[in-house]
Amino acid sequence: MAIQSIPLWNGKIPNHIESDELETAASIAVFTGITNIQIPELQIFLADKPVSSAAVLIIPGGGYEVLLTDNEGKQIAEWLNSHGLNAFVLKHRLPNSKSITNKHEVPLKDAKRAMRQIRQNASAWKIDAEQIILMGFSAGGHLASSLNNHFDMGDENSSDPIERQSCRPNFSVLVYPVTTFTESFSYTRMRDLLLGGKPDTDLVKYFSTELTVTERNPQTLLVHCNDDPFVPVENSIVYYDALREKNVEVEMHLYPEGGHGFALAEDNPYLQKWKDNCIHWILNKIKHQ
Repeated sequence: MAIQSIPLWNGKIPNHIESDELETAASIAVFTGITNIQIPELQIFLADKPVSSAAVLIIPGGGYEVLLTDNEGKQIAEWLNSHGLNAFVLKHRLPNSKSITNKHEVPLKDAKRAMRQIRQNASAWKIDAEQIILMGFSAGGHLASSLNNHFDMGDENSSDPIERQSCRPNFSVLVYPVTTFTESFSYTRMRDLLLGGKPDTDLVKYFSTELTVTERNPQTLLVHCNDDPFVPVENSIVYYDALREKNVEVEMHLYPEGGHGFALAEDNPYLQKWKDNCIHWILNKIKHQ
């Protein structure tokens, strides 16, 4: 269960500007979440009976419009807890907010901070700082793949001990992720929300994560459905190919049907297999790291 939520930033929040905007409940289709996030947080879900000292940082989706903190956040964390895995849910700011500047920077900046914060508090939470798995869904998969590609090892000269920590994920799980902003199967609405209607070419390339993979990317598991109507399966395929080209270990599970946003896939017995496969993949990775 979630023991607490803690703010990502102490004191002044980077890229924040004062406004009359308030965090509000929101939804996409039948899924509920929040928007207009003012204070980014890390929600902590520690397993009652942990099977390891590993932890999973979850980034929910929502198209960079809404953050689906229930079905792709809390429910995922509780499922991981049921298998003895510690979990954290990132509540990051969204680029459609009028309370932020340099909108394209903010989600990634919050994601980096969350990874650093887990490492900084690893001892207190009995977490192994070198066994942190990053898990992202849809737009959260885009943000997770961006962090996979654009992590840093921390600023050793920072006066903030959190900022001295590395934000590199040790492993990564991407579930129906958006990856490309350049291909014909790009999710253009999400790209425009993050980068603006006429984005700079260099920014488009930077956030087209199949183009910026390096040999230092974490080992990755990809999960997608062939019939996804919103984020075509090719998003996972091009990222898979990019990782292989850089000799990064990658595994991909493609399912014939299930659409988009299936999360725990409670109404699809065959698709539910992704969950067991994912748990086995995570446990195998942390065992043989």
